[in-house]
Amino acid sequence: MAGGPLVSVLIPVYRAHTTLARCLASLLAQTLPDWEAVIAVDDGDPGYPELLAAAGIADPRIRFVATDGVRTGVAHARNVALAAARGRLAAPLDADDTMAPERLATLAPLALARGAASDNVQILEDTDGALLRLWLEPGEGTVELDADRLLDDPVPVLPVVDRALGIRWVEVPICDDVVFNLLLLDRLGSYPIVRRAMRVYRQRPDSECNAPDAVFRAEAGYRRVLAMLDSGELVLRPELAQKVRASFRRRIALNAAFGRARARGWVGSYQAFVARLSRCGRGSERSRGARTRAR
Repeated sequence: MAGGPLVSVLIPVYRAHTTLARCLASLLAQTLPDWEAVIAVDDGDPGYPELLAAAGIADPRIRFVATDGVRTGVAHARNVALAAARGRLAAPLDADDTMAPERLATLAPLALARGAASDNVQILEDTDGALLRLWLEPGEGTVELDADRLLDDPVPVLPVVDRALGIRWVEVPICDDVVFNLLLLDRLGSYPIVRRAMRVYRQRPDSECNAPDAVFRAEAGYRRVLAMLDSGELVLRPELAQKVRASFRRRIALNAAFGRARARGWVGSYQAFVARLSRCGRGSERSRGARTRAR
């Protein structure tokens, strides 16, 4: 890592031809210039550099690596990118997400001081840009992400992380980001979340969470986490493990309710479902208003 950039942005791509240029345009706009992008190609397509060049994006800080497979999984692709990274800090980013220009400049100092840092997130419908919900109530300063906050409303939290912690992603359907954050919290106890929403998480109709089998994949992921805890494959502090078990049992029930709602045509996506629950005032006390339980 000596002599490398400060931040390595890790971007797995699988059929990201319509979104990657938009994602990288937001990276090129960062006020912190000391970054590299490591793009892990997981669909076997060698044409992404040409696609970006056609969009006017060419920068020596952007590098491509291959996962040596097709659809090997988001966690594996992120780990491939992580292995090729040269930065002190790792910043995972989805290929269909975008960042505000000040995101890396804001989070990098916090991550250096605390081991990890992240930010509020806007959840949008990709088709029309409609705001489904905002994870945290907006404001200035930071709040602490601890186990209670993560498990109460586990939106995809993508922190900037000190690579010296040595934490990698675990392939679990739907839940890889949650498991990664649980491993972080097991190590750190908590880390800061900037209240400003500096990342946009887009709900695409063809995303994994909206696939026809999403309900079954989510339940499999939730049960997989519980099985990993029971078998010792996932080792967490006893108090944290107890909270995870209770949370994931609740998620199994909530996921089943989503499946019934989607089958009846009431909602099309999981995030739309939890946004509707939020508007109806359901969920835990911390979830009322703008926040509710989500994947």
